[in-house]
Amino acid sequence: MFASRLRRLFSRLLIRPFVDMRLRNKLFVVLGLVSVGPMLFFAVYSYEKMKSELTRQTYASMELTTAQISANLKMKLDAYSKVSSSLYLDPRLRDYLSQNYANSKAYVDAYDYIDNTFRNVLVTNADISAITVYTTNRTLPVDEVFIKRPDAEALNSPWYAAAIKSFGNVTFTAMPAVRPADGEAEKGIREAKPSRIVLARLLDNSSLNFPYGILTIDIPEPDIYALMEKENQNKELFIVTGDGTIISGKDKRMLNRKLNEFVEGGEFTGQTGSFMGQYEGAKVYVVYNTIDNGWRTVSVVSYDSLLANVKIAFSRLFTMAAASFALSVILIYITARLFTKRIERLLLLTRRVEREDFNVPAVPAGHDEVGQLAFAMVKMAGRMKELINEVYKKEIAKKEAEMNMLQAQINPHFLYNTLASISSLAIRSGDRRIQDMVTHLAKFYRISLNKGKTIVSLGEELKLTKSYLSIQQLRFDGLIHLHYEVDEAACPYPVVKLMLQPFIENAIHHAIWDDESGITIIIKARIEDGQLVLEVIDDGMGMRPETLGRIRTADDGSSPGYGIRNVDRRIKMTFGDEYGVRIHSRFGIGTAVQIRIPLHGPL
Repeated sequence: MFASRLRRLFSRLLIRPFVDMRLRNKLFVVLGLVSVGPMLFFAVYSYEKMKSELTRQTYASMELTTAQISANLKMKLDAYSKVSSSLYLDPRLRDYLSQNYANSKAYVDAYDYIDNTFRNVLVTNADISAITVYTTNRTLPVDEVFIKRPDAEALNSPWYAAAIKSFGNVTFTAMPAVRPADGEAEKGIREAKPSRIVLARLLDNSSLNFPYGILTIDIPEPDIYALMEKENQNKELFIVTGDGTIISGKDKRMLNRKLNEFVEGGEFTGQTGSFMGQYEGAKVYVVYNTIDNGWRTVSVVSYDSLLANVKIAFSRLFTMAAASFALSVILIYITARLFTKRIERLLLLTRRVEREDFNVPAVPAGHDEVGQLAFAMVKMAGRMKELINEVYKKEIAKKEAEMNMLQAQINPHFLYNTLASISSLAIRSGDRRIQDMVTHLAKFYRISLNKGKTIVSLGEELKLTKSYLSIQQLRFDGLIHLHYEVDEAACPYPVVKLMLQPFIENAIHHAIWDDESGITIIIKARIEDGQLVLEVIDDGMGMRPETLGRIRTADDGSSPGYGIRNVDRRIKMTFGDEYGVRIHSRFGIGTAVQIRIPLHGPL
């Protein structure tokens, strides 16, 4: 009974109102349930997924960064320890520091050795700012530079207490900046010092009962901060001692203060770890890594900045979803209004076919009689278009066949056979010059035609050039003097066909000024700096500057420089804009053409 009443209530409140709705309203309801709901779920899911993944990746990156900085810090501290060990184990230094100078001036030799030794250490270790030995030997004079007496300030300093308790081991102590009062620095009362790390070591050389001083090495804090300066972007990085004192960081005002004054909400337990905390009133993610002496590298990243990209992406996603929803509403509204106009569309399709416009688009019109008629109209128009295209393609194929027949009539083999016949006639008539000219001409066209290929090897290009020059030598008897300087290793590399011939032709036809001595042409080829370098040099009359300028800019097919520009363009189109032709000429001296081509071949 209750179930029956519930079904009737559900039908009266939901089903009947939906059935009685106008079609447009039904579309809007379905749109909201089918598109907006899943879209909203996808947006929320994507936001949570991106937040989780970005947090994981950021943690991994911070962990890697802190581990790397810790490793670099350990290496740097080990390097300082090795420097101190070299001084700690120096027997000569120990003897000079522990010797009695009461009735002797041998301390002069001691200072010579100490000065040289300590200055060499400072020169070879630029990140060390000072080396000092606080000696207990009262007979050794002090210079207040490398050798000092332990005054009250030194005796009360943390590094002194650490060194006394270390039994000769290395200790590192963070020291704050020393800022003397007005006049103290000028009077020598107190020395100004920046924030630094002091390496202190008791000089006992395994004799704990008889220490002869304390060795200190000052390391400026900026040299420690340099280990993490490049990584200090979008995050805060600190190096802290075991008790949480900040040794190094970007903000120098925080040095020698406790980290927990700034970072709250977590504890440092174990060698490595992480926790969520508060930094400057903002939620942060903290990752730390500890080295052997207890110092920690701490990385702090703002949680809001961590999620900033996720929020931007979610905002964009929400904007796209809203735009898609608005667009969907508009499209549904238009579809509902145009639903009754299918007959008008069908009439428009018929009119387009009547005007011989067969590009009829497929229109979704349903499966009723109107829809079937529209489908048949579209199929008929498509079939008529295919038949027309088929007839058109046949006509094109017929024209192409006629063109091929015409081209076959000028087949290169016909030219070779004709030249061979002329050569035979020349042999019969005993005219050797005609035979040689025809032979060279046949070789020239055999390589230049080359089955339509535009790229040939340098060796083939040189053969083509030699055939051309042989014809010109027969024509200009005794006026052309040739020299070849060709590196055989360059011959296999590809070049543009008919690349040298235009420059040689220009030299022969435009550069000969003495009909008795003629002209000398030098053709060079070599490999230089990973490029193929070709040169054509002549000792002809050369060119005036204005003539050379016109040739370099010639674009007209009738201009003398057109062939040169054509070669340069073909090289640039084939191998790249950085390659091509360079021309140098001086009037009365001659002309030099240089061509550069890459060894790797065409693009």
